[in-house]
Amino acid sequence: LSGGRSAFLCLGTILSFWSSVSWMPVGGCPHKCTCIASNVDCHGLGLKTVPRDIPRNAERLDLEKNNITRITKTDFTGLKNLRVLHLEENQISVIERGAFQDLKQLERLRLNKNKLQVLPELLFQNTQKLTRLDLSENQIKGIPRKAFRGIIDVKNLQLDNNQISCIEDGAFRALRDLEILTLNNNNITRIPVTSFNHMPKIRTLRLHSNFLHCDCHLAWLSDWLRQRRTIGQFTFCLAPVGLRGFLVAEVQKKDFVCSGPQSEPPSCSASSVSCPSACTCSNNVVDCRGRGLTEIPANLPEDIWEIRLEQNLIKIIPPGAFAQYKKLKRIDISKNQITDIAPDAFKGLKSLISLVLYGNKITEIPQGLFDDLVSLQLLLLNANKINCLRVNTFQGLHNLKLLSLYDNKLQTISKGLFAPLRSIQTLHLAQNPFVCDCHLKWLADYLQDNPIETSGARCSNPRRLANKRISQIKSKKFRCSGSEDYRSKFTGKCFMDLVCPEKCRCEGTVVDCSNQKLTRLPTHLPEYTTDLRLNDNDISVLEAVGLFKKLPNLRKINLSNNKIKEIREGAFDGAAGVQELILTENQLEAVHGRMFRGLTGLKTLMLRSNSISCINNDTFAGLSSVRLLSLYDNHISTITPGAFSTLVSLSTINLLANSFNCNCHLAWLGKWLRKKRIVSGNPRCLKPFFLKDIPIQDVDVQDFTCDGNDESSCLLSPPCPSQCTCVDSVVRCSNKGLRMLPKGIPKDVTELYLEGNHLPAVPKGLSAFRHLTLIDLSNNSISVLANHTFSNMTQLSTLILSYNRLRCIPVHAFTGLRSLRVLTLHGNDISSVPEGSFNDLVSLSHLALGTNPLHCDCHLRWLSEWVKAGYKEPGIARCRGPEAMADRLLLTTPTHHFQCKEPVDLSVVSKCNPCLSSPCKNNGTCSSDPVELYQCTCPFGFKGRDCSVPINSCIQNPCQNGGTCHLTEANKDGFSCSCPLGYEGERCEINPDDCEDNDCENNSTCVDGINNYVCLCPPNYTGELCDEVINHCVPDLNPCQHESKCVPLDKGTRCECLPGYSGKHCEVDDDDCVGHKCRHGAACVDAVNGYTCVCPQGF
Repeated sequence: LSGGRSAFLCLGTILSFWSSVSWMPVGGCPHKCTCIASNVDCHGLGLKTVPRDIPRNAERLDLEKNNITRITKTDFTGLKNLRVLHLEENQISVIERGAFQDLKQLERLRLNKNKLQVLPELLFQNTQKLTRLDLSENQIKGIPRKAFRGIIDVKNLQLDNNQISCIEDGAFRALRDLEILTLNNNNITRIPVTSFNHMPKIRTLRLHSNFLHCDCHLAWLSDWLRQRRTIGQFTFCLAPVGLRGFLVAEVQKKDFVCSGPQSEPPSCSASSVSCPSACTCSNNVVDCRGRGLTEIPANLPEDIWEIRLEQNLIKIIPPGAFAQYKKLKRIDISKNQITDIAPDAFKGLKSLISLVLYGNKITEIPQGLFDDLVSLQLLLLNANKINCLRVNTFQGLHNLKLLSLYDNKLQTISKGLFAPLRSIQTLHLAQNPFVCDCHLKWLADYLQDNPIETSGARCSNPRRLANKRISQIKSKKFRCSGSEDYRSKFTGKCFMDLVCPEKCRCEGTVVDCSNQKLTRLPTHLPEYTTDLRLNDNDISVLEAVGLFKKLPNLRKINLSNNKIKEIREGAFDGAAGVQELILTENQLEAVHGRMFRGLTGLKTLMLRSNSISCINNDTFAGLSSVRLLSLYDNHISTITPGAFSTLVSLSTINLLANSFNCNCHLAWLGKWLRKKRIVSGNPRCLKPFFLKDIPIQDVDVQDFTCDGNDESSCLLSPPCPSQCTCVDSVVRCSNKGLRMLPKGIPKDVTELYLEGNHLPAVPKGLSAFRHLTLIDLSNNSISVLANHTFSNMTQLSTLILSYNRLRCIPVHAFTGLRSLRVLTLHGNDISSVPEGSFNDLVSLSHLALGTNPLHCDCHLRWLSEWVKAGYKEPGIARCRGPEAMADRLLLTTPTHHFQCKEPVDLSVVSKCNPCLSSPCKNNGTCSSDPVELYQCTCPFGFKGRDCSVPINSCIQNPCQNGGTCHLTEANKDGFSCSCPLGYEGERCEINPDDCEDNDCENNSTCVDGINNYVCLCPPNYTGELCDEVINHCVPDLNPCQHESKCVPLDKGTRCECLPGYSGKHCEVDDDDCVGHKCRHGAACVDAVNGYTCVCPQGF
């Protein structure tokens, strides 16, 4: 019941459904996304990775507001038409180099509001048409010299609100068309002198809110800003203390001083300021120990010498994982869970001295893995599961001094493996299950000549040498007996796997898995196997799993005394070298040539003591090499003429102990037996009575007669539908797009999985399968159950109908299901269940009714009492109505609350009688339908499911906003609309938001129009895109009076008054007589910036 039980356990979960997906000209549409024309919208879907199957002709891709953490090299492969890419508001911390290499038409890229710390060099090298790049609101710490190499047409580059402290010299050199650059709100202290020299078109530069150190190396910026007074405003010095708070543009050149002798400006490295958040970086060492990492961090500082990754959860070392860190000397990835290492994982690490990989789950070393490690001195591979080493594994490791292979699964080592190790001083080989045969003789000689193995490596096999130290065994003791030679002679090429399967015994090249109660073939067998013994087990089906493709030396297979009923087509693919196949004492009823596909070299086929009843022309097709065929002790009654004609090499056949019906159809066999003289013994007739026990080859031709009722041939029924998979009596036809029951389901099926298809109703043919114990019909389109649908299925114990469209349960829908224990109706549209529906469900222990809009009035009171009596419903099902019962649990709500106080809503009543809701419009006639719920017979002039579509659909002018209607038979509504510019949608009802991707600047407000938009500018800005600063100091707007100086600002102006005037606009003539010094009663007369005293007479 594994399939049914898993479906049952998931009843409480909420399934996600596919969004409405429009057809795309090239490719499909990613799951949950919306595709319209060349636009792909996947925003706000909670995606953790970039979806696959993005249409190749996509021009716009919206992935904002998801949970994407990483952009890989292959995420956007093939999207050569993409012009707009939105990735803002995700969790992106890593972008692999080459991620955008196919985006040659990209014009706009938004990566703001992510978690980027590092910008890889040459990331945008191939996006040469990029004009707008937004990297704001990340955690970027440095701008490398080649960060923007290639995007020579970029006009708008936003880097504000990061943590940038380093801008390498030349980082902006190629950006000659740049108009807008935002670097505000960062940690910038210095800017290289030539940073802005190559930006003749720059009109907006924001540098405020940084940590600028105004010493002699920043003097150039003051001059540069003074020459461009409209940009870079509010750029203040933070240091030294004497200049803190001063505008850089207003500091005089003489004030930009350096303490100590002036020299070249201190350079910085963008890579030196980048360190993964989970690690610590100091003194060229990156320490990521014990941080729970599942992958190797990307974009590490490029000048690192050592990286420590031990005690994490890393499983894979990907291609080129360390390629960019050319100075690496030590790598430690011990105590992880590594199973897979890319062949070029360590490519280019010519300075590496130490590589520690112990304590992982490595089984094989890829060819060429260590080829570039010419300086390596320490290599620790101990405590892994390595079972094979190619003879050239260590080529090039001329400087290696210590190699540890301790505690692995090595059974042999090829001669020459250690030859390249010219400097080796210490070797650890102990705790490996070495087979000390003739192929390991060289190792004993090597260790005696080079006493460098210090761990005490010993033999594990053969028994005569078990537990003896290899270095102390005499050479003559290492010998191969019989078939042992197969086991190790090709190990230098990793040609074979030397591990013996669990529960099996391996002696020489014989793998004996007999009498182990196996129910299927072992999944892992040694490649050296020549004789495979699987007899006396419980195998019932030979599945096509490709097992024999991995056994090039296999010659004999013994499958006798199992319970084999079926051999799947392709089960023996790859077994061309097998010469003997023993299938004696099994339960085969039918045999056909497809079963033996792949056995092109078979010479002996033993089919004794099965239940084969018929041999036809297809039975032995393709077995042209068979010499010995035994069909002894079967139930063969007839053999089709020519059945043995394909067995051109046949020399012996045994047909004894069968039930031959010697009628007219078998007349050919007697003549064939006499002619060929290859039969063993004398097969005899069983029928008709007068020929019983007479040898077939002794019966006269005229005695092979038919009385009119004899079968003329035996036809084999297909063992399993082509859309399904069958194992024993379990048939799985899940997620195959089925709209009807597939043909050829075995009659003895006990479990049938049909979930995830498009079945509109419960297939009528199910009633023929009387042995069914489980049926899974979940996630289909079933809307109605008929009475007595399952009445013949008396053994059914699990019935899964969840997530369909069921609206109504007839009272006799489950009649006859007296063995049913689990019934799941979860996630349907059921409002009511008639009393008596579960009368026959006497064995039911669990009922799933959750996520149904139950109408809990008096008509459902019986169900409340029923579930309370045996706690058959787990407390998930809730009431939807009436209003007083909304959201109450069916299990725990007191029974007396289930009352009928008001008329039942028509939408509830009509679920079992849909015609009550009068769904047919325009006087159409309604009738019930078992699949569609109802059908409408439409009057003349109307059509559609509800008769709501006029035949001439354009008569009612369905197109809005001046759209033109066209009659279109192919369209379900009978018409299509041609929309004027600025409108879209099936009826031209949508005015798309033109502000969705606007160019309004300076926090201006975008107002949507029809096929355009308008930018409403904030104060002090003007222009079509609000990108022009209003200069209030021009003569017509100058507010400053009395010849004062007007200074333009981002927000308004500032008036610098002449002496004697004050006020915001210098409009106030200061009264200089206040506090005057006129004496002896002289009168004070105010003047501009002064006063005069009018002296009295005598003064």
